[in-house]
Amino acid sequence: MVKMGMMIGDRYEILEKIGTGGMSDVYKAKCHKLNRFVAIKVLKQEFSENANFVSKFRTEAQAAAGLMHPNIVNVYDVGEEDGIYYIVMELVEGITLKKYIEKKARLSFKEAVSIAIQVSMGIEAAHNNHIIHRDIKPQNIIISKDGKVKVTDFGIAKAATSNTITSNVMGSVHYTSPEQARGGYSDEKSDIYSLGITIFEMLTGRVPFNGETTVAIAIKHIQEELPSPKEFVPEIPSSVEGIVLKCCQKSPDRRYQSMQELIADLKQSLMNPDEDFVVRNDPDLRAGTRMISDSDMAQIKRRVVYQDNHARGRGYDQREEPMRLRPEPESDYESQEEPEDEDDYDYNPKMEKVTTFLALMGGIVFCVVAIILAVKVFGDRGEVNPESGSGPIIASESSESSESGTEEPKYVKMPRVKGKTVEEARNELTNLGLKSEVEYTESGDVPAGEVMDADAEEGADLQVGHTVVLTASTGPQGVAVPGVKGDRFEEAEEKLREMGFAVTKVEGYSDEVEAGIVISQVPEAETEVPKGTNITVTVSLGREKIWVPNLLGSSEQEGIASAQEAGLRIGEEIAYVYNSEYREGEICYQSYSSGSYVDPGTVLEIKVSKGEEPSAPAQPTYKCNASIMAPTAEEAPDYVSGTEVHLTLVTDDGQVLLDTRTSSFPQAANYYGLSVSGGTITMVYTVTSEGTTTVDPETGETVNTPGETQEKSFTRKVEFTAE
Repeated sequence: MVKMGMMIGDRYEILEKIGTGGMSDVYKAKCHKLNRFVAIKVLKQEFSENANFVSKFRTEAQAAAGLMHPNIVNVYDVGEEDGIYYIVMELVEGITLKKYIEKKARLSFKEAVSIAIQVSMGIEAAHNNHIIHRDIKPQNIIISKDGKVKVTDFGIAKAATSNTITSNVMGSVHYTSPEQARGGYSDEKSDIYSLGITIFEMLTGRVPFNGETTVAIAIKHIQEELPSPKEFVPEIPSSVEGIVLKCCQKSPDRRYQSMQELIADLKQSLMNPDEDFVVRNDPDLRAGTRMISDSDMAQIKRRVVYQDNHARGRGYDQREEPMRLRPEPESDYESQEEPEDEDDYDYNPKMEKVTTFLALMGGIVFCVVAIILAVKVFGDRGEVNPESGSGPIIASESSESSESGTEEPKYVKMPRVKGKTVEEARNELTNLGLKSEVEYTESGDVPAGEVMDADAEEGADLQVGHTVVLTASTGPQGVAVPGVKGDRFEEAEEKLREMGFAVTKVEGYSDEVEAGIVISQVPEAETEVPKGTNITVTVSLGREKIWVPNLLGSSEQEGIASAQEAGLRIGEEIAYVYNSEYREGEICYQSYSSGSYVDPGTVLEIKVSKGEEPSAPAQPTYKCNASIMAPTAEEAPDYVSGTEVHLTLVTDDGQVLLDTRTSSFPQAANYYGLSVSGGTITMVYTVTSEGTTTVDPETGETVNTPGETQEKSFTRKVEFTAE
């Protein structure tokens, strides 16, 4: 059981709990040997009792400790004490990518690509060290206060995949690759799939597959095609869309084959977002037989040796002979006794070349014999010119192809595409090895997005690589989209729906536009689009909030610096109070709780501990640790949620503790060293009555009487607790 203040490994002092997950809890600790703060991840009890899990966890954590990269949360130490299994890691002050996405609703494509590049570079460093993460998801990516992106949880991921997965661990099923969902072999390309899902969520603010159970979600990863992110956010550039779809191909062979390839395309998308440079892998088109090279064979052997050694719990020594697949003989006698067996275990490249050459020659001889037999059997039926003396056409073409060494062009049948959606038609053409382009035209009979025609007839023979031009419908004649920028969202939505458009609301922060007002729209105003088109409007959330850091336990100077770095201001007067929970000089109180969000420039009041109060007779003191809730229906029947309230908290001896105006609840009230045991909360709010309309009986004129604004208030008693 981990407790605050306890020492682990005779050097790490546990200070506070800063996070929890499905398999572990995370604590902030201080390393007294190196005088620095660290994060300690402690395995939960149910996993600590699983010997198999602990063994794999320790091995993988030790391997991850060898990784040093700016985009990886570095692992400093791993150990066990009294049944507590822990990893000591770099402490990163910031928030997870998951919370960052929730905070911003969705990210711009430039921000998403920039984050993806940093994540990819961290994963690439791990892959270069033969470490596969297997649990890439936004929850395992941290964005520090200075904007650096770091990947964490390398040690725990592989151990989890090798054991029974509980419902807590399966929280990552939204990001799992199809091969992992099947329980099959996973490699570097599994991390690429999970990263593709993460990029999808950054761009759209949602995961592509969802379901009521983890099994249902896993089945969707295996069976269903990934929806295009442009379906949810139309302004996403085509290159970024192509990168996401390539990362998330069902077959690993169709994805990016390395993080290096992915990083290159991500960087290219920042410079040329609208170019179509993403190359789709099609193993069916490049699956011809080829001779394996000596370097390929040596690489395979080295991989086998590495995996064999790694399974025994020791690292791969590159000084070993990579071609040797059996142990050394136990004595010189054994080596001299059976020298002929060496060929059974060692790879001989010369013999392999001879064998391959003979196999190819045998295949060619077989084909020639088959062609000659075909000529003799079917020669009379072929249309042959007796004067020319030439054989059947097939024999002539085969012999010419064999002599020249060139392959005949491959042809495929043009499929039926009319009536299919553009996406379905293009996917079918791509699977056949054909390229495609789309032209759009208005049509009142064909639904928008459906293919009307193609420049190649159904059943026609087309050479692989040929470009087919599809003609698709944009729907009926376009309607000009009204401009709603600057309108309140409710008014904008009503205006657009009245004209037959669908509406998607996206929220984002803005320093200039007040909350609830439309910042932008896609398509833009006056653009002609078919009725029923989805109009995406971005609605302001107001000014972006600042995340309040945790100052408790920090020195006065460190706390003030942290608050100012976060964009907060410290109150002019700092109180120094006795507090037995914190050492002298440490901050023991902050007026806004850690993890809450406030406006930039908010004043943060702090108190600094003077240590334990001297043991002299003194008047009892009290503390107030209250969470002030919004007015209830019993207290204020006519109060409307969101209305600004003037809130005061006064002690029974007249000391004003809190005096503020707010519309956000609950409000934290933490005060210490009070001389009385209670106080009074007063809330004052305004209520505006509805106006009236009357008709003057003499003149017949309509008289509008505006509503009256009344100020109402109520009080609550609050009891303090003794310190």
